Amino acid sequence: MGNIISIKVKGEIVCSQCGLIIEERKLDINHSGVRVFNKLDKSKKKQTGNPITPLLSDMGLCTFIDKNSICNPDLKRAAILDSQLPWGSRNLLIATNELKRLSHILNLPFFAQVAILKLYKKSFKAHLLRGRSILGMVAACVYYVCKEKNIPRAFQDIINKTSIKYKSVKRSYNILVKSLKLKTPAINPTIFIPRYIADLGLKNDIEALSIKIIKRYQKVFSICGIDPRGLCAGAIYLAIKIRNIRISQKHIAKTIGVTEVTLRSRYKELFNSIDIELDFL
Repeated sequence: MGNIISIKVKGEIVCSQCGLIIEERKLDINHSGVRVFNKLDKSKKKQTGNPITPLLSDMGLCTFIDKNSICNPDLKRAAILDSQLPWGSRNLLIATNELKRLSHILNLPFFAQVAILKLYKKSFKAHLLRGRSILGMVAACVYYVCKEKNIPRAFQDIINKTSIKYKSVKRSYNILVKSLKLKTPAINPTIFIPRYIADLGLKNDIEALSIKIIKRYQKVFSICGIDPRGLCAGAIYLAIKIRNIRISQKHIAKTIGVTEVTLRSRYKELFNSIDIELDFL
């Protein structure tokens, strides 16, 4: 017997003299470490590979075969039959694609996307999708998680980025909360203030003053049922009036996404309900 040669590409150990295959399909376990996408333990060696994420309907573990590259007609027919997904998998695939599209447009964090998908799976198992739109239920789950996690995304912002009508999404949201017995979280309007201040190009002192005005109003009156965008618009307009900054109502209303009538109404409520004391100045 001659020298032993190891062919790592094929995973074989052969004899250099006679070509006898001594061992085949040998696995390389020296690099079987953690994936590169695991950020919990940075001390371990990184290894490339596709990420396993719940945002994929099959967890990224399925193998897709290109039917055009198959020459045998029997194998091609088997690949076509294998690619036909059942209704549950197809429903989840459509929902995850819509979720990733909305998350990209709305710039939602990863933990929120996982929570949205988890909530959608609960609604699917509870048979809430019968007779309702998949995209509408996804939008309803997005709105609920944004409220629960205090992510500054208004209901109208989600409606503007989806093709489903307002009534359909609102109906799906009400069914979702009622059927799953979820606690409806209240939106704190102050989480929207930094976003609108940045869009208007105002300074930090206007942001702090607007938040102070809303908190003063919350101590006296309930904000349940009030659109947070209108309340933010009124608080910002009152703050710039106190600081003697000239910005038109039309510009503020257009930037925030409310009407000028709503802005003036919320401004008058805030102005008449709280005392403009020296600590505001």
